[in-house]
Amino acid sequence: MTDFPVESHVVAPPVISVLRRMYWSVRRELWESRSIYLAPLLVAGVLLLAFLISEFVKPHEIGKTLELAALAIMGTTFIVAIFYCLDALNSERRDRSILFWKSLPVSDLTTVLSKASIPLLVLPLLTFAITIVTQWIMVLMNTAVLLSRGQSVTALWSHLPLFDMSLGLLFHLLVIHGFWFAPIFGWLLLVSAWARRGAFLWAALPLFAIGIVERIAFNTSHFAGMLANRISGGAQGAPVSASGMSMDLMPVGGPFHFLVSPGLWIGLALAAVFLGAAVRLRRKREPI
Repeated sequence: MTDFPVESHVVAPPVISVLRRMYWSVRRELWESRSIYLAPLLVAGVLLLAFLISEFVKPHEIGKTLELAALAIMGTTFIVAIFYCLDALNSERRDRSILFWKSLPVSDLTTVLSKASIPLLVLPLLTFAITIVTQWIMVLMNTAVLLSRGQSVTALWSHLPLFDMSLGLLFHLLVIHGFWFAPIFGWLLLVSAWARRGAFLWAALPLFAIGIVERIAFNTSHFAGMLANRISGGAQGAPVSASGMSMDLMPVGGPFHFLVSPGLWIGLALAAVFLGAAVRLRRKREPI
């Protein structure tokens, strides 16, 4: 009997590109943290209901109403981004799901960057889309009410700079809420990767302590002023509302002046340092 050689076939595992891993990691974040889009949608619904009631009770100036609607949605998503960052890396250690996610062919760098992309990119774009739809519905509501009363809508559509407002809003969300707030979100993600519990306190207390020490030692408040300007988005001289959020969509001096400002790039460098430290911490941290 003749023995024939048996050929062994080794099936190589499929190669998954970095972009595809990043894509599915972001999808995972949207699936696990539904407040990312549910919270601004809920606020938008409440705003539309309030606007509809006001149109029949006491109409307001449509331009200011659109600005207030944008401010309310932006403020909501900013708060959502803060709590998301504080919980992003901490929760997977609390529920021990980090053991499962680490078993997948997804690096710590990809995981941290996917989580960072939520406040830096996904939430600004989502805020822009929800705000634009909300504002257009308000304009259409106002148009319908004016037509029902037999009034002209020519002044409304001719004097309302919807395109300029949309362009300014997009710039504001991507550059201010994305780039300018990047060191804030990077710091919160770093604390989320490090803290065992009480992430909010660990994020706030060191900053508070630095401000107190500076005040006692040097009788100055430069750190507190810098932090306040960074959080409010008013560091470039933009007027700030009573809620602490910048009311001017375009920074003083124009977009180019803002994009080349040292404060923006120093903040981005700090954000990169914080995210790099978060990657190292996630690689070494165990479940709580």
